[in-house]
Amino acid sequence: MPFVVRALCLASMASVTVLGVASFSVADDDWSVVPSTGGRDGRPYFYAEGAPGTVLEDTVSVRNPGGKPLTVRFRGADADKGGDGALSVRARARAKDTGAWITFAERTVRIPARTRADVPFTVSVPAGTAPGDHPGAILASAGGRTAAVRVHLRVGGPTLSALTVEHVKVHDGRISYELVNRGTTVLTPKLAVHAEGLFGEVLDRAPRTLPVELLPGRRVRLDEPWPDPPALDGVDVELTVTAAGGAHAGAGTKAWFAPWAAAVVGALSGLAVCAGGALWFVRRVRRVWRVRLRGQPGQPSRAGAAGQPRTEVESTGAVM
Repeated sequence: MPFVVRALCLASMASVTVLGVASFSVADDDWSVVPSTGGRDGRPYFYAEGAPGTVLEDTVSVRNPGGKPLTVRFRGADADKGGDGALSVRARARAKDTGAWITFAERTVRIPARTRADVPFTVSVPAGTAPGDHPGAILASAGGRTAAVRVHLRVGGPTLSALTVEHVKVHDGRISYELVNRGTTVLTPKLAVHAEGLFGEVLDRAPRTLPVELLPGRRVRLDEPWPDPPALDGVDVELTVTAAGGAHAGAGTKAWFAPWAAAVVGALSGLAVCAGGALWFVRRVRRVWRVRLRGQPGQPSRAGAAGQPRTEVESTGAVM
């Protein structure tokens, strides 16, 4: 295990190792911070595991390949998730979890040119800390730049891997949804997508690992592209998400697809037909009422005045 469980005091001074000039190319003149190898293969991050009340110890290394001395300042930080679900660091926030439990042998170290400094540090897990994953980071700042090394701390005890899928929607050529980590471990979920239309299967994607590290208690919104949905169909969309430790969840939604241009034209045509029919009906009713009013008794006849044929007596010369 890269971290060893110890209850030892830190060395009073950080050790400094001189590096050969040939170890670095001319272009590689930026300093870097990495986990100390200690005779082991290079580690991408620190891993620590221990029960509440344990003190864990390891060493961080800073390499200065440049030609000038470098002053580096160290501090601990808590981990957080980025907007895309990737792991990030709360660089400006005050540490309250793992970052607050990290103590360095020296918080500020001056590193000569072309040398490496190995700085011991401890992680003191408080008594009563909840079991599960508590990710954090070590931050090193120098020359106007800050670099981070991840610290993956797992506190011993019963753990739970659980998640939920929520708010599934289909719109604008994609399937949007939210994942929520309901357990106590960091999850890297896998997603499978299946959609069934009125006439059969329209989408079937095998499980694939998402580019997400979901911290306990955190939520992330994601989109699954669907650029070629059916043109006309009613579809049941189902999402299935799994993760290590037995985490499993699923959710779905109903989506309707229609050629909207044709639908709009059809609707406008229908409205035009209805409007024309209504106008014809109103005119027809008015014409019927006019005819009825002319035939009612007591109403003045408009025949003579309105062009009705008049009876005239012709003179024929007959003697009556």
